[in-house]
Amino acid sequence: MSLSRPRILVIDDEPQIHRFLGPALDAAGFELLRADSGQEGLRGIALWSPDAVVLDLGLPDMDGKDVLIRARDFYDGPILILSARDREAEKIQALDHGANDYLEKPFGVGELLARLRAALRQRASAKAPEGPVRSGEVEIDFDRRRVTRAGAVVKVSPKEYDLLARLARGHGKLLTHKDLLVAIWGAAHATDTQYLRVFIGQLRQKLELDPARPRIIETEPGVGYRFSAD
Repeated sequence: MSLSRPRILVIDDEPQIHRFLGPALDAAGFELLRADSGQEGLRGIALWSPDAVVLDLGLPDMDGKDVLIRARDFYDGPILILSARDREAEKIQALDHGANDYLEKPFGVGELLARLRAALRQRASAKAPEGPVRSGEVEIDFDRRRVTRAGAVVKVSPKEYDLLARLARGHGKLLTHKDLLVAIWGAAHATDTQYLRVFIGQLRQKLELDPARPRIIETEPGVGYRFSAD
């Protein structure tokens, strides 16, 4: 991340989005960069190396998912999808193609800013030496492969630990069912979502104060899960 104000490139063809986001990003300590088309956005990413990108899927010259795919060939910063498309399949495809998060229009600026801050923290932590991750009373110590809650060791199976560690290393990033299944169980189990539901349920029973109202492992219905780190 740059030493000056973090630069956020917004790729969207709606002028009102830029008028709306400009003052909000400025007040939150960000610098707004603007692109009104996919090609302009790709040039902007290459030229400016922004700290994060907010990308609309409905662009006038090309599909936003194509911009995402091409950008991931040379850009490793956070990309947050902003779109009026609310189908689960659209979210899943964007996340599987490398998006860090997804917000539907209309959206609250407070949530957008929170998602941007989380994505930037994730990028910073990925560059730093890996230390324990905490969420409330729960701590995951990657060096020791140990999970504790309020200082007491929580017994988890190897697969439960691998799943929890994958989520925790996301630092708030929404991970799709497919991402988690392939990472933990292999490509042959990419569609076995029941595996995931069972193991997520087991982890919640062991970690959450109220498993019926999870605060550590959050669900994005039909899409995936995210770990809510402190």
